[in-house]
Amino acid sequence: MTGDGVKRVPNPSDIDIAQSVYPQHTDKIHEVAKRANIPENYLEPYGYYKAKVDYNYLIDHQNDKDGKLILVTAINPTPAGEGKTTTTVGLADGLKRIGKKVMVALREPSLGPVFGVKGGAAGGGWAQVIPMEDINLHFTGDFHAIGAANNLLAAMIDNHIYQGNKLNIDPRKITWRRCVDMNDRQLRFIVDGLGGKANGASREDGYDITVASEIMAILCLASSIDDLKARLSRVVIGYTYGKVSDGTQKPVTAGQLNAQGALAALLKDALKPNLVQTLEGTPAFVHGGPFANIAHGCNSVMATRLALKLGDYVVTEGGFGADLGAEKFLDIKCRLAGLTPSAVVIVATVRALKSHGGVKKPDLDKENLEALEKGLPNLTQHIENIKNVFGLPAVVAINAFPKDTPAELKKVEDLCNKAGANVVLSEVWAKGGEGGEALAKKVVELVEQPSTFKFSYELKGTGIKQKIEAIATKIYHADGVDFLPDAAKEIEQLEKLGYGEIPVCMAKTQYSFTDDPTKLGAPKGWRLTVRKVKVSAGAGFIVALTGEIMTMPGLPPVPSAEKIDVDNTGKISGLF
Repeated sequence: MTGDGVKRVPNPSDIDIAQSVYPQHTDKIHEVAKRANIPENYLEPYGYYKAKVDYNYLIDHQNDKDGKLILVTAINPTPAGEGKTTTTVGLADGLKRIGKKVMVALREPSLGPVFGVKGGAAGGGWAQVIPMEDINLHFTGDFHAIGAANNLLAAMIDNHIYQGNKLNIDPRKITWRRCVDMNDRQLRFIVDGLGGKANGASREDGYDITVASEIMAILCLASSIDDLKARLSRVVIGYTYGKVSDGTQKPVTAGQLNAQGALAALLKDALKPNLVQTLEGTPAFVHGGPFANIAHGCNSVMATRLALKLGDYVVTEGGFGADLGAEKFLDIKCRLAGLTPSAVVIVATVRALKSHGGVKKPDLDKENLEALEKGLPNLTQHIENIKNVFGLPAVVAINAFPKDTPAELKKVEDLCNKAGANVVLSEVWAKGGEGGEALAKKVVELVEQPSTFKFSYELKGTGIKQKIEAIATKIYHADGVDFLPDAAKEIEQLEKLGYGEIPVCMAKTQYSFTDDPTKLGAPKGWRLTVRKVKVSAGAGFIVALTGEIMTMPGLPPVPSAEKIDVDNTGKISGLF
């Protein structure tokens, strides 16, 4: 039993644990808001256990002091799992247990992974945010609003062409795709507008998953309704007829279609951060969710800023490994939002390090010190990047699993110490906040250390190629970058159009430092290949595509959806 009278059953699933606490032992959202010092007039409840918080709080409290911002990131993910969100939640609960005023800021899960292979994204074990079923499913409808806005713009583009095409849009050069928040490979490439002239002009089209929509990135980087509308108006939806070489082909924006007002109207409530809580009652914002290998992979600027006004410590995360999520959090989100993190937590597991050392998933539970040592360079390279490239203090959190052996845990600790890295054993999955107290104490110590936060590249006086090369050589440790002919032409055109001095968002596999997902560990002696470059003008960054990155995933042979069910009381099972 816990101190709250919650029974801990043997070998429970994540949903079993969440349902053992929620709702019987869970404070209602008004109590959570009170703990976070959010006045009632800013609270918009969505039922008993979740709410939105009015963004006018930021305007009314703009002169309040900000808390310390702590970023949780990880080594490159493997099928073994790293537990980044679990560590984020457990660290926050640990900080609460040692008497700190703390807020959590996380991304919202996408329905695609929930019903696909990954499952939900609300943490795990005894370190979760609740209500986990709501958070993993429809939640407060933010993703539906984003999808509706995305598809309204798509409808307005095709209607404009149908009604006479005054903007001279070339249907072959439309870059704006429709979206749905589901893994549906059948929709990657489609032909629409069939059935004759009355049904529109037929053209090749396609769908992205909602979290890959630029609208998602825009929502997560917007600082206000006015900023949201300005970003929406800058979205490039395609190009006019003409040739790129002679400069007659011009970008067409959502603003030229007069779409920004209607899109913002659909998004006005989605822009407000969602307030929930952890299993231990720590207030948490769960808001926004751009993919980290396609977009910038962080929760919203609004939620982060709001959390900083409300907490002395704010624990947040970047998607996937530090080469993607942390780099984009620091180079894009912190730069555009004026944020300065105080410390970074790098999550690693014995299992994942053995995976990077060449061990296959079925054998990961067997002790293998040699493979563990072989996989450790992946971790040390992330440590070096955070400390030396970005100038931030870091601690490695070894996320403990039940079958980790004492010899393996000591091996990781010794190797981290040898590399000059702070290291703490985290037991938050099994023990919740109690298992995160040691990590919390180390983080409190780290945030007081002096740091010299800097970006991995400068914006001004640096071309698009130079920015990409800086990320590739400094963060990925590549020998250099090869730009395929199409990418080189696109860079030249984008710089002519005035997009040369904005950040770069790398679209790269999450599984490796390289653009090849099979190359694990910390490969040396390789070059990055950039095959395509495009602009997300509303979000405010250039996207450089490497490898085979898909913006619409597919379902696995046995999708998680096959295991999910609901009984006649409304209780959901099979969600993890």
